Amino acid sequence: MKRLGWEEKTVFRTSRKGRVRRTRSSVRSGRARSARGAHARMGSRSSLHSIHSATGPTESTQTADRLRSEALFRAAIKSFELGVRAFRRQNYERAREIFEKLASSGVAGVAERARVRLRLCEQKLNRPSPLPRNAEELYTLGVGALNSGRFDDAIEYLSKAQKSAPKVEHIRYALAAAYSLRGDAETALEHLRVAISLRPQNRIQAKYDDDFQALAADARFKELVFASNA
Repeated sequence: MKRLGWEEKTVFRTSRKGRVRRTRSSVRSGRARSARGAHARMGSRSSLHSIHSATGPTESTQTADRLRSEALFRAAIKSFELGVRAFRRQNYERAREIFEKLASSGVAGVAERARVRLRLCEQKLNRPSPLPRNAEELYTLGVGALNSGRFDDAIEYLSKAQKSAPKVEHIRYALAAAYSLRGDAETALEHLRVAISLRPQNRIQAKYDDDFQALAADARFKELVFASNA
């Protein structure tokens, strides 16, 4: 005679007294449901962990990208200043080499200005500058005069360029630099304020630009350039 297991004998005795029948399959089902419930709870915790893992690195990556972008911009500004110094010393070959690299760097705000200085270097190395025909050519001549320390000539060229193209931010920025170097803080701040309103990134460039050293202690310059909500 086959020997009943413990659970089988229990089912047999209780069924004769009219109690609720409980089979081994129901016990197993209960255990299975408990196991599924435990798995679901573990799944919920895993889902929360997955969400956290998905969002956390994204924020870190964005922060790292922003810091890397700022570091590249600061490095480009320093290289740009080296190129300007080389140009002022009439070392046009060295200046052209620096500006060529910056012009192809893709750093917004610096690459555009480097291309202008690059044209100036090529003009100095190759042939005399032609007569200006538009705002950009006037701007190029103004920047050339500015780099040579001829501030009055620079302001004359840049003012003509600004009248021809009043909403071009780099012309306004160059005018601000020219007036700052000539010692006219009021007019320099006026043009710099417009340049920043047209292109907010000019605020960052002005922080590291030697042309604004004369304004470094001016409270109006600090508020304009360093204020986070300016």
